Amino acid sequence: MKILVVGGGGREHALLWKLREDRPDARLFATRPNAGMARVAEGVDLAPTDVDGLSTWASGEEIDLVVVGPEGPLATGLVDRLRTRGIPAFGPTATAARIEASKAFSKDLMARAGVPTARYRTFTDADEAEAYIRKGEAPVVVKASGLAAGKGAVVCSTIDEAVETAREMLEGGAFGDAGELVVVEEFMHGEELSVFGLTDGEKVLTLLPSQDHKRVGEGDTGPNTGGMGAYAPLSLVTPDLMRRVREEVFLPTLEALARAGAPFRGVLYAGLMLSEAGPRVVEFNCRFGDPEAQVVLPLLESSLLDLMLPIASGGSLEMDERDVRWRSGAALTTVVASRGYPGDYVKDLPIDLPDAATSDPDVLFFHAGTRVDGGRPVTAGGRVLAVTGRGTTLQEARDRSLRGAAAVNFDGAHFRRDIGWREFARSEATRP
Repeated sequence: MKILVVGGGGREHALLWKLREDRPDARLFATRPNAGMARVAEGVDLAPTDVDGLSTWASGEEIDLVVVGPEGPLATGLVDRLRTRGIPAFGPTATAARIEASKAFSKDLMARAGVPTARYRTFTDADEAEAYIRKGEAPVVVKASGLAAGKGAVVCSTIDEAVETAREMLEGGAFGDAGELVVVEEFMHGEELSVFGLTDGEKVLTLLPSQDHKRVGEGDTGPNTGGMGAYAPLSLVTPDLMRRVREEVFLPTLEALARAGAPFRGVLYAGLMLSEAGPRVVEFNCRFGDPEAQVVLPLLESSLLDLMLPIASGGSLEMDERDVRWRSGAALTTVVASRGYPGDYVKDLPIDLPDAATSDPDVLFFHAGTRVDGGRPVTAGGRVLAVTGRGTTLQEARDRSLRGAAAVNFDGAHFRRDIGWREFARSEATRP
């Protein structure tokens, strides 16, 4: 079997790792793989967004399955092109990918479908945005509507900050084309939760929930990033909560997408806020989350490939949550980032990762912003590696993750040591 994974980040390394586990005899390919992916997959020197080149290459190689990792290729129609050539592709079409590519589209869709989310307004004019913001209360959230690598949502603690942020997006080009349309929404209080839903457009199978940590600093301080770590499972998630997530979030959203002429096949990622009234949607993504994939997939004992194939081939999802097996215990991942991230940072720094650090099968090093130079890995991005620890308890998983992160050595390497802090605080609060 030949499988192509499109993308070269930490999420894609985790997908390759899982697919290799599911199908050891498969021939794996990856587009411009990072240093870790290059060890398990053959490289394809084509950009993930090269729709023509990749569809032609996949057809010529008779690829059996294409798994599209990042949102960019999905939004530009890679899955559409692959399907016209008869190549099974896991991921939504470009019209369905608007659920992430346009926050304005997503919010309007939720409003029509009655999906619980924050109150909002959209703007293309900075003066109109300012007038609306000044009528409200802080904190307030200002979002670039388009794709902004997970950094386009800004939580503003004051009205003046919100006005300045909106103007920077609409007039200052802070996020380029992504910020030409801005969403201003109420700040939602509660605890965040990430849930992946594998779907054939009608049925949905939810995977183990996880929690991401977006802020760069410990205690959730500093600017937003693409994600500095995650853990799973969460003690506050109950079967009743997951029922509500399915019935109040996933199913009405999928029905609304189908009515809009954009049926969604692939993985729909729901970023949720657990408010006093129940789950409310913070955002939808049209792909696996990063770094959430790096904790959910290592806990999945069942075959991910068997779940992907019918969806990618245009069939129906026959399995449900009862058919999925999960490893007992917990997983926690710590992202090791470059100095300056999420701002400017230096690339091409040599990475030292001692062999002894990689000998524990329950410490997994998922490469993200790396590449090979002269036979050794060097930094090539802001988030360099995600180090996942697995354990019988979350504490054990965190200890392994932190030991692994500390073993990653390059100039300016930094990481948070408090991933999962809310879960540990809950544990302390319930101790007799």
